[in-house]
Parts: sequence; C-alpha cells; structure tokens
Amino acid sequence: MATKTNLHPRNQHREGYDFARLVEQSPELEAFTISNPVGQTTIDFQDVGAVRMLNRALLKSYYNINFWDIPTNYLCPPIPGRVDYIHYLADLLACSNDQKIPRGRNIKALDIGTGASLVYPLTGQSEYGWHFTGVDIDPAALKSAQQICQFNKLKINLRRQNIRENIFRGVIEPHDTFHITLCNPPFHASMEKANKGTQRKWFKLGKEQSSKLNFGGQNDELWCPGGEIKFIASMVEQSMEFADQCLWFSSLVSKKANLQPLYRILRKAKVADFKVVEMAQGQKTSRFIAWTHIKKSQRSLFVNGAKK
Repeated sequence: MATKTNLHPRNQHREGYDFARLVEQSPELEAFTISNPVGQTTIDFQDVGAVRMLNRALLKSYYNINFWDIPTNYLCPPIPGRVDYIHYLADLLACSNDQKIPRGRNIKALDIGTGASLVYPLTGQSEYGWHFTGVDIDPAALKSAQQICQFNKLKINLRRQNIRENIFRGVIEPHDTFHITLCNPPFHASMEKANKGTQRKWFKLGKEQSSKLNFGGQNDELWCPGGEIKFIASMVEQSMEFADQCLWFSSLVSKKANLQPLYRILRKAKVADFKVVEMAQGQKTSRFIAWTHIKKSQRSLFVNGAKK
C-alpha cells in the first residue's frame, strides 16, 4: 500500500485502504473487491454499493461503529477526507490550549448538515471523545442518523433546522456553548452545475461520461441558490449573533477561487481572527475556513472551561 503522505499525520488511513484487515472484519466487503491494473486490491468507486460497503467496513474497523447504513441516494462521504477535517480542527483547538489537543466530552462540536451518514460525529467522537450535536434540515436524514446512534448506543444530540434560510438560528440555544462548528456546505449553485461537476470528475479520472454520483447526494446536500459563497456568507452573518457562544466557526470550501470573496466577507464582519487550513487528499486539494469572534487572550479560557 502506498502511503498517502498528504493526509493528516494522525489520519489512520495514511497508508491507504488495508483491504486484508477490512475484509477480515467485514467479510461482506470481499464481494465488491477487484484488482487494479498493477494487481492491488481495490473497489470500483463508480459503484455506489461498493462505496457504501467500504465506508461500512472502515467505520467498523477503525471507529468501532458496528452498525452503519444510509437511505438510498443519500450522500455517502469518503471517510479519509472527512476525518482529515476533524484532525485539523483538533489542531486548531490545540492552538488555544498550549498546543495540547483537547479531548473528552467537555469539548462541544456542532455539525451543520450532519446528514444521514453522521460521519463527522462518528469519527470525531471516536478519535477525540468530543461531544457532538448534529443539525440537519431533512427529517429522513435525521431519522437515519438517529438509527445509527441507537444501534451503536451513542450519545449524539440531533436537532432539526426548520427554516431553510437559517443555519445557526433556531439550533444554537441560549445555554449552548460550542468549541467548534463544522460544515460541508452544498457547494453548487444549481443541480445542473452539480451534474456538470460530476461529469468533469469522471472525465479527469478517465472514466466514461456519467452523471452518476458515486457518493450519492440529495439536492440539499449538493446545491443551494448562490452556491457555497452565499451559504458561508450566511454562516458568517449569523455567527455574529452567537459570537460569545462558540470559539471557532468553520466550513469546508471546495473552490480555491471562492476564498478571496470570503476574505472580504469576514473582514467586513470584523471577526477577531480567521484562517484557512489546506488539506490534500490524494490528487484532490481541499481546505476549510475558520473564524472566531473571541479575542486571542480569551481563547484559552474558553477551551479550559471558563465558558460553560
């Protein structure tokens, strides 16, 4: 297995997929395995069923999730890239904690758009023991997430966002305090653009043209009017109302070209600080943007429990 050196140093998937381990612990995965041109075991990543089974095996083998399933056509996120976000968020929190990664359930994380897969709470709770609250607008996604929690006996708070235009409003309650918020926003501006993006991806990979999404996804997961810039701009605006209730707000940003407009939005909002963290997963480069309204001198107090 070739080392994926671009993944975070603590990412358990840096060595690639250990199919021998995965098949041993999840024998049902073997039916989906194939050999690539150089004889290595892999799966067909265009096969939705194979991707889902791989995720199930990864969550079981590395994150102690014995039951995991999602409804048909819902987003089935790639585990290594998603958990990279969690590891870099841990580093971000360590910056306000004498370079020590804060662990345990006293660290509160808010996952905006947690989805049917519940991937961030599952991996984040396993890696660092943080307490997660997952928010979604889709009742079917929340039902799936609740089922995953019940089967695995996990204590994850799930909240429904009832108003589409709201992100933090209505789900951050007056008594809440969060150390981190995270989000994988819908980054296309329309379904048409989402389909075109998929076709470009298959072309780059040398696959036949297809609008099929190997990782699935519902409309709310893939696109929103204005795309990710407008979505994150709404996050920034609404975050100002909860400035003293959260240490760091964050969101993935799919397109590097979107960073400059977001910088302008954050400067206009007069946030105390913001930063972009680059993440590289294989051939793909990703990133997230994080901002805070808390002054630097107060952040260690926030992490260490002065804010309850």
